[in-house]
Amino acid sequence: MKVTDIMTRAVVTVAPETLLKDVARVLVAKRISGVPVVDEDGTVVGVVSEEDILIKEREGHGPASLLGHLLDWDEAERMKHAARTAADAMTSPAVTIRRTRPVHEAAGKMLDRGVNRLPVVDHHGRLVGIVTRADLVRAFVRSDEEIEREIRDDVLLQTLWAPEHFAIEVDKGEVTIEGRMADADSAQLLWRLVERVPGVVDVRSRITWPA
Repeated sequence: MKVTDIMTRAVVTVAPETLLKDVARVLVAKRISGVPVVDEDGTVVGVVSEEDILIKEREGHGPASLLGHLLDWDEAERMKHAARTAADAMTSPAVTIRRTRPVHEAAGKMLDRGVNRLPVVDHHGRLVGIVTRADLVRAFVRSDEEIEREIRDDVLLQTLWAPEHFAIEVDKGEVTIEGRMADADSAQLLWRLVERVPGVVDVRSRITWPA
């Protein structure tokens, strides 16, 4: 499964010059937690999230708190606290992904970078969609039939070109796969590829190979 299969194509965006108050109104009205910032060409230049706006509400105004403000905050936080527009508050560069990348790569990026959404871009960096953690969770609840179909069509057929040589059973996301491969390394690779299929809970490999 690729990012293009689960991404949202109609994306709410704001321009760099959009006032931060208006960005907040967009988040509230659309019930979303973040929004890509795009320039006139549709290129993603950053992302404004609820966290970026919350910095504006953190204590830090006035001379009495200036020392603590300077000591406790890094430069990025100080700039965000003074933000007036999306360009001032956004996190840049944005963490993005291409539509052709596998879903497990999107999940890894979100977890590793601590983000809740990934703008999906073309090879020019222009926005074509967005994928969120909620999209990944929806992909995880796929039916056993869908999981088995992807294992046969995307893993076995495209990688090994011989899906008929393997027996596959999927029960509540738990996959059992039987067959024979050339060596232990190939069997391990197959196990890893099957494990990455969205919706797979566990993989029981009964793959054998010549001694």
